[in-house]
This record gives sequence, C-alpha cells and structure tokens, in this order.
Amino acid sequence: MAVLHAWRAARVTPLGELHAPPRMTAVLVRLAVQVVLVASLWHGLYSHTGTTAGLTEGQAVTYAVLAVLASRLRELDQYAGRDTVLQHMHFGTIVYWYLRPLPPQRYHALRALGEQVYGFAWALGGYLVCLAAGVVDPPRSAAVAGVFALSLLLGQCVLYFVLLTLDQLCFWTVRNNAAMLILIFAQNLLSGVYAPLWFFPDWFLTLSKFLPFQATLSVPLSLYIGRIPLSDAFEQLAIQAFWVVALYLFTRFLWRRAARRVISQGG
Repeated sequence: MAVLHAWRAARVTPLGELHAPPRMTAVLVRLAVQVVLVASLWHGLYSHTGTTAGLTEGQAVTYAVLAVLASRLRELDQYAGRDTVLQHMHFGTIVYWYLRPLPPQRYHALRALGEQVYGFAWALGGYLVCLAAGVVDPPRSAAVAGVFALSLLLGQCVLYFVLLTLDQLCFWTVRNNAAMLILIFAQNLLSGVYAPLWFFPDWFLTLSKFLPFQATLSVPLSLYIGRIPLSDAFEQLAIQAFWVVALYLFTRFLWRRAARRVISQGG
C-alpha cells in the first residue's frame, strides 16, 4: 500500500504533462529553439577568439547547451495540477496534505521525484540528440562521466531543498509570487544558467561560494567540461553534500514549524 501511495504521488505532475499533447509539443519546440539559439550565440562569441575565461569554444558551447537541457529537470507546469503549496494556501486546502496517508513532507518529496524523473527523460533525450549531432562534446573519460552524474544528482538535491524552502515560506506569507520570481532569477544567475560564472567579477564569484546556488548546476557542468579537474572533484562533491545536509535539516525544522500554523479550515 505504501508503494502504491508513493507511485500515485510521484506521477501527479508528469500525468498532467502526458495528458496534454499540445503542451508536450510546445516543450519540444521551445527546447529545440533554445538549444539552437544558445549554441549559435556561443559559436558567434568565439568566432574571433580561441580561449576566453579559461574556456575554449567547445567547452563554452557544451556548457551552455547542457545548462539549457538541465533546466528541463524541474521546469514543469506544476500549476496545471493545482497541487502546489502556493495554490493550496491560496484556496485554503493545505490541510488535506495533513489528512492523507502520506506525511506532507514525504508527499512533497515524492512528487518532486516524479517531476525530476520525467524531466530527466527530456534532458537525456536532448543530450543524446545533441551528442550525436556534435553540438556538445562527450565527457573526456568514464571517470569524468561518473563524477558528473554524482555531482548532478547532488545538485538536484540541493535545488529541491532550495525550492522546498520557498514553498514553506507560504506558511508565513499570504502570497510569495514575487519571492518566487526573485529566487528563480537568483538561482539561474548564481548557478551559471545564463552564463558560466567565470565571466563574472571576482567579488561575484566570492559571493556565490557562500550560497548554495552554485552547487546546483555550475559545479556539475564544470566537472563535465573539465573546467574543474578530477583532482578537485572530491572537494566540490563534499561542498555539495554539505549543502544537501544543511538544507535538509533546515527544511525539516520548517516542516515542524509549518504544521503548527495549519488549522482545520485549511488556512
């Protein structure tokens, strides 16, 4: 029975996507356009130079395209299922999360897991196509591929807890749309989605080291393209693991505090 409950929770958002073929077509078109535009942009930037900020043209294009593909891991239309924390707080139905067989924290985690598995299928498919077309470079060795996979997994865990913290903020605020937009922008900027962090000033790099965003995407992609050598991989993985543990303990504390604010009317 527990496995059945977990399966039902994990497939909430993916089912919403799979039952809407026009939405899937739109995702495919948007992803293809993003990859083409990003690859063209970085090829154009490197057309008159060899190496910039320690990156060759192949490394820069590979990084940028992989960043686009990685964004699909959690970029789903969660609002279509009307099961986000923000929506439940707005409609006063968050109390039902505490009446289900699954605890709210486990339900939230399982649903996010289903979303990431579905998003991973998109990202993997896009990666294989880009690899076959020569848009991205393959990993330099099996060791690099293995370290990249582990780092990407840790990065997605960090990203989950960051987004979970924002969801938990809804228990103390009426609406957090503005906070969501600010966090998404900060996440994309400080994690290197818009551009590799090495192009930013030194003070920006120093600031990003004290925040968890860099561990979500910049570190895995840097390991993949060789910007971070394997000799430094253990240190980077340890930092990612630290953020996973720290954010887990923090969000666990917030779940306990949030439960005290839920009343029978659901508000």
